[in-house]
Amino acid sequence: MSETLLTAFALMLVLEGVVPFVAPTAWREAFRRLIQLSDGQIRFIGLSTMLVGLIFLMVLN
Repeated sequence: MSETLLTAFALMLVLEGVVPFVAPTAWREAFRRLIQLSDGQIRFIGLSTMLVGLIFLMVLN
């Protein structure tokens, strides 16, 4: 279980690093836009992301 969790975490770090490596200007602009969102909008994005991830996990298992 812990090995799987560490593998998933490592994969997340690799995927998170792709955009800043490939397109640093677009990544910076995305963060500029992100800080202009309200807390409610950011929470909605976070909730939506978690739900999509849970759905993927349920479909894959």
